[in-house]
Amino acid sequence: MKTLSQRLAKKVEPCYLIQGEDILLYDKALKLIKNACHLQLEEFNFTKFDDDNFKTDLVIDTLETLPMGSEKKVVLLKNLSKVPEDFKKKLNAYLKSPQPTTCLVIFDFFNIFNFIISEKVSAKRLDEASLSKIIESELEGAGKAIDKRALSLLISYCCDYYSLIASELEKLKNIDSEVISVKDIESMVNKETEFSVFELSEALSKRNVGRAVELLNLMEKDTKTFSLILNHFRRMFFVAISKDTDQELARSLNVKEYAIIKARELGKNFSKIQLKNIYELLCDVDFYIKNGQMQIENALYYLIFSILYA
Repeated sequence: MKTLSQRLAKKVEPCYLIQGEDILLYDKALKLIKNACHLQLEEFNFTKFDDDNFKTDLVIDTLETLPMGSEKKVVLLKNLSKVPEDFKKKLNAYLKSPQPTTCLVIFDFFNIFNFIISEKVSAKRLDEASLSKIIESELEGAGKAIDKRALSLLISYCCDYYSLIASELEKLKNIDSEVISVKDIESMVNKETEFSVFELSEALSKRNVGRAVELLNLMEKDTKTFSLILNHFRRMFFVAISKDTDQELARSLNVKEYAIIKARELGKNFSKIQLKNIYELLCDVDFYIKNGQMQIENALYYLIFSILYA
C-alpha cells in the first residue's frame, strides 16, 4: 500500500490483487487506482462483481469490452467467497493477453486468488510509524494536534487497524481543545476487542480476579472474543516452548514482533505446564462450542476462572 501511488504514477497494471485484514485500505487502494485510470462516466466504466451477481462468462466479457468515453475502465471483483474452476482457467487465459484499456481490481479478503499472477497490493495493518504520520496529517488538516502518548494509545486501542482509527478520528476532530490528550483517548475512543483481550490476558497472568471479571463483563460475549483469547494463549504457549528468536516467531505466527515480546513477558507469569494445560483447555472448549455442548458466554466465564486458578 505504501508504494502503490508511486507504482501507479509509472504505469497502471492490467490487474491488482489486494489482500489483507484492514478493510478501509481496500477502498483507499481502489480510489488511487481509479484516479490513476482517469476514470470518466463511472456508471458505464466501473463494474463490480460479488457473490450476488458473479457469473464467469459475464465477468470475462466485461473485462474484454472497451470503455465508453473514458481512457480506461475498472472492473472490481469484491471478496468472492469461492471461485469456480472454469473461471480460474478463463481468468488466467485472459491475463496472458489482457485488454489494455481494462484494469481488473480484486479485493481478496479470503485469500483465494493466489492462483493468478498479478500486481499485489497489501492491505495488512500498517506499522505504528506509518499510522502515526497518517493520523498527524489528518488531524493537522482539521487544525488539531495530538500528544505523542495519546497517539500511541489511539493506535493501540484500535489494534493498528486504520479502518478503526479513521472512524475514531472523526470524533476526535470535534473536541474543543487544539491538542488531543491521553484523557481524550481514554474517554472517547472505543477499545477494539483485540486490545481488550490483551488487557484480559494481562489480568489473568497476574491472577487479578476482579480486573479479569470486570474486563470480561465489558467485552462482547461472542466467538470473536473467544478466538482472540485462544490465539493469544496459543501464542504465549508457543513462545514459551520455542527456541526461535522473536523475529522468527513473528514471521512463523504472522504477527508483529511486539506481540511476541508481550506474549513472552506475560507468559513468564505461568509455567510451561500451565500454559500447555490452558491451551489444551481452550481447544477442548472450542470443540464444545462448535458442537453445541457449551454456550459461548458460559464458556468464556468457565475459561476465565479455570485460567485464574490454573
